Amino acid sequence: MQTEAGVTGELPAEASLRVVEDSPLKIQQKTELGLVLLVSAAILIPCFWQGHIQAGDLASHVYNAWLAQLVGEGKAPGIYLVWQWNNVLFDLMLLKFGKVFGFAAAEKIAVSVCVLVFFWGAFTLASVATRRRPWLLAPGLAMLAYGYVFHMGFMNYYLSLGLACFGLAALWHGDWRGILLAVVLAPLTLLAHPLGFLWLLAAGAYRLLWPRMKGWTEWLPPAAAIGIGLLVRWVLARHPEYQPDWPDPPFFRWNGADQFWVFRPVTRYVALAMIVFVVVATLLDLLPWRRGNGNAKERRLFPEFYAVAFCLTSLLPENIRPDENAGWIGLLVARLTLISAIFAFCWLGTLRPRKWHLFALGVCAAVYFTLVYRDTRLLDRMEKNAESITRALPPGTRVVATVSEPGSYRVVALHLVDRACIGHCFLYSNYEPPTRQFRVRAREGSPVASASAEDSGDMESGIYEVQDEDLPLKQVYQCDAADWTKLCIRDLRAGETNGAGAIRPE
Repeated sequence: MQTEAGVTGELPAEASLRVVEDSPLKIQQKTELGLVLLVSAAILIPCFWQGHIQAGDLASHVYNAWLAQLVGEGKAPGIYLVWQWNNVLFDLMLLKFGKVFGFAAAEKIAVSVCVLVFFWGAFTLASVATRRRPWLLAPGLAMLAYGYVFHMGFMNYYLSLGLACFGLAALWHGDWRGILLAVVLAPLTLLAHPLGFLWLLAAGAYRLLWPRMKGWTEWLPPAAAIGIGLLVRWVLARHPEYQPDWPDPPFFRWNGADQFWVFRPVTRYVALAMIVFVVVATLLDLLPWRRGNGNAKERRLFPEFYAVAFCLTSLLPENIRPDENAGWIGLLVARLTLISAIFAFCWLGTLRPRKWHLFALGVCAAVYFTLVYRDTRLLDRMEKNAESITRALPPGTRVVATVSEPGSYRVVALHLVDRACIGHCFLYSNYEPPTRQFRVRAREGSPVASASAEDSGDMESGIYEVQDEDLPLKQVYQCDAADWTKLCIRDLRAGETNGAGAIRPE
């Protein structure tokens, strides 16, 4: 007897297969994959909207990756490479990509990888910790991905924080597979930068201990963290030989929102808007009729993390120089506030998602990226001028550069000439080799780069007195008071100060 599907309730095999394929879970997965690809493409736009990525020290990283390649080919006399276990992952990426694709493309590829790792690392941490995808916070996380640390070009540190976010997300719920994954990520994080590794180690231990703490013992981890900060400050205050340089007051300005102050002071209004957004969103979520949203102890974790991070950054020095013959360990507080900002966004992820969150962050992001595009366009124009000057130089020409941004800018532009020299000249004022903090080092008397951190700093500042053994040497400098992006080049003479004649943008 023949039966009909409509009578028996059975479906043909093909129809059943279609039901499985079109199940709500499958549809949700496809939707999220589409969102991931769309958001990834969108957040990479600032990496390609100028000829070069204008991000402070990035130009120096690219130049020194090229120099490392020349060392391997025996074409950089007096320059050598050392192996180091930290602060090097991004530089290794640049070198590998540069050998395959050339350094112009390597810069774009390596930085794009870093941006994606940082953005999706912070996104994943917030997702795992709050058990909710923070899609409505995506514009704010995109701004954070292109904040102060990015535009200063601290790419190894930036990459290490992204990897640390993935590690924290993996171990967050305390299962052994997640902890094992975090252990696997830890050496890679250390290879990028020790600060990211220390954050993963400290915050990971804090998180794993947190559920086991009861009563007064819950306050032991934050008290210990702040105690360590006080001890470090006490030790540094009694050892002036380390030359500690403390951050500018008031201390509460280093709250994480400072990551959105990048170029001109007008971006401070964006930072202020972000503070207002966090405060308003928090107050509206914590009103009496909004309470009962999740476990109170779990929700308290991120404010506690933030408070500890904020206190530590308030206690630490901005700059320190443990070895007077090496470079400064600089801008510590300005870097560490990025961790505070990540914790703030994770806290926002615990709030009930509201459409106005997306709208408010979208408006802030539109204003922020408009301002960033305007300022990076000026820097890119100056770098094009540097390229036109250096392109005609005979290969191997030695140059020093005295280039600065307007005094109101927060992000520096002094390394623009570095990248323009690739394939054309040697930047004698190259700051990386003499600092002894990077894998590229210079021997005394090298014709490629100065081996003295003091001399290199003086060259960049334009106060270096040229010596006979430095010659022949050319100076690239800003030469038009009406247009600070215009550059000129001249021959230097022994006995003169290299910054003579250079204009200083107001």
